[in-house]
Amino acid sequence: MRYFIRFSYFGKAYHGWQNQPNAITVQEVLEKAMSTLLRQPIEVVGAGRTDAGVHAKEMYAHFDSEPISDKQDFVYRLNAFLPEDIAVFDLVKVKENANARFDAGERTYEYWLVQQKNPFYFELAHCIRQPLNLEAMNEAAKLLLEHSDFESFSKSNTDVKTYICDVREAFWEDRGDKLVFTISADRFLRNMVRAVVGTLLEVGLGKRKPDEVNQIIESKDRSKAGVSVPAKGLYLTAVSYPKTILDE
Repeated sequence: MRYFIRFSYFGKAYHGWQNQPNAITVQEVLEKAMSTLLRQPIEVVGAGRTDAGVHAKEMYAHFDSEPISDKQDFVYRLNAFLPEDIAVFDLVKVKENANARFDAGERTYEYWLVQQKNPFYFELAHCIRQPLNLEAMNEAAKLLLEHSDFESFSKSNTDVKTYICDVREAFWEDRGDKLVFTISADRFLRNMVRAVVGTLLEVGLGKRKPDEVNQIIESKDRSKAGVSVPAKGLYLTAVSYPKTILDE
């Protein structure tokens, strides 16, 4: 039977989501814990591939196993096997062909920014102490919705077949103790959000005009965009799925 798990993780200790031969990843730790609990080899497929140091407030993955009769007991015992920086919240039975990666209709990320030294955000947000023009940053962010090819914000030498993404929202907001950039799309390219934020920060610092974002995107040249911001401020916050994947 196929199941989805809903979970979160703090990414500092991990070299991203996906299994790698010489580095610890969230997928590896999760698969080991689930294999131990279910006493069979378990492979999980995640909703996306977060980079090293990136966090996930809401992440999904699917796996196949024998029927699990007690959902709450499974979640409780699995969390006992997992380290403190990974937490599972729910188990959902889905249809046999449901796929956590390919059935995801929308993904949302947030990037956290602080403007003064704050020990409580030291590992949670990027710090920029210079004044930022939030209005100009939002003007530039809005232009992202007018484009579909985001090669300029993609990490070089990736194995993707297309750079097309449907960006549905992109905006900055002041939440009092931090500035937060929110962006939603059907899919994201490797390093895309961090490169977008780095570019928008250059607008906010007055190094670029907002409408230069158009030229950057149209160039399809990564070197034209801004420097990627640190991973510690990036959070996957939501993944949505159609109800049709549920096995009810």
